[in-house]
Amino acid sequence: MQVLFIHRQGPGQFAHLARRVAAEGPDRAVMIAGAVVDGPPCRMIAAPPSRRPRRETHPYLVATEQAVLNGQATARAVLALARDGFRPDVVLVHPGWGDALFLPELLPRTPIVAYAEYFPRAAGTEIGHDDDLALDEEGRCALVMRQAPLLLALDAATAAIAPTRWQRDLHPAAYRDRIAVVHEGIDTETVRPDRAARLRLADGTILSAVDEVVSYVARDLEPVRGFPALMRALPDLLTARPAAHVVICGGDGVSYGRRPPGGGSWRARLCAEIGPLPPRVHFTGPLPYGDYLALLQVTRLHLHPSAPFVLSWSVTEALAAGAVILGADTAPLREVIRDGVNGFLSDPRDARSYAARAAELLAAHHTLGAVRRAARRTIVLNFGREAALTRQRAVLARAAGKA
Repeated sequence: MQVLFIHRQGPGQFAHLARRVAAEGPDRAVMIAGAVVDGPPCRMIAAPPSRRPRRETHPYLVATEQAVLNGQATARAVLALARDGFRPDVVLVHPGWGDALFLPELLPRTPIVAYAEYFPRAAGTEIGHDDDLALDEEGRCALVMRQAPLLLALDAATAAIAPTRWQRDLHPAAYRDRIAVVHEGIDTETVRPDRAARLRLADGTILSAVDEVVSYVARDLEPVRGFPALMRALPDLLTARPAAHVVICGGDGVSYGRRPPGGGSWRARLCAEIGPLPPRVHFTGPLPYGDYLALLQVTRLHLHPSAPFVLSWSVTEALAAGAVILGADTAPLREVIRDGVNGFLSDPRDARSYAARAAELLAAHHTLGAVRRAARRTIVLNFGREAALTRQRAVLARAAGKA
């Protein structure tokens, strides 16, 4: 098959599948993305939008205009590929940024598979999960318009893929039957327990499995991934566990939500709210992958107090590394973690209760070997990369009539 991958922030979840398809021959895989990355998994075409949304655009339509601009840039790249003779058998597209909007007009006979990662809703998701994530009436109205490009993509798609059942079921019932649940997979040979792992921090501190390490990982430190909940639990946790090192990995931008009122970063806001933290709280910023993996291997307790949102790679990779996780008791995590079996769940909106549960688990870490083994077994059995790639290829082949 010749496959056209389209992902605005590519390669993203398509990296491993694109690399596998590209290995089968020249131009078997081409990817359109917002920019070309280093070490691309296949031939990549940059398709940046021509401009930003206008200032005078209606507030409800800012995201819609951005989707049209992204879709237009992708359409131009598709036309350029067609002029070069590239005729894909199937398209795999992430429609979240609008890139699927015009594909049915440009490729009317090419089956389209949509990557149904997330369908924004005002209930049952991160929106309104706590005060930091509340939306007013204006925000909820704008949310409706964010759904429009996704609905158009689903309507045009021959098939779709969602990483988890919860993510599939966010989508309207009329489309769920065509959405296959296929995670992109975890490389369990690379991401595995390693008791000899060491993590060197910027200040020279070296942490290993003999240290009481508590970890938190997010692309950016923001409410969607529970950063305020983490920070508000820290004072009680640090008091209860005076030897603990807390390693907080993530940037100061915003990936999924919005900046705090008045601007600045959520880290600055929460540090001002909580007050001075001891030097055993380490903010690392984004870590190179090897250091990030070492963190998951040395951690004694990995905290994931995320609001209900897409399943994070940090969760599946922490489980694969045999880490003990204390996650949020939400539907996305309940799909993967059974409390007390392969991890633990608690409501982080109750900061004192969450801190107390974390302290209890740290105190009992010598007794949690079975939980660590069950955590890794969950990923090996259900999220292995080879099986995931086989299932993804099967979805594409069926859509292209090549199964």
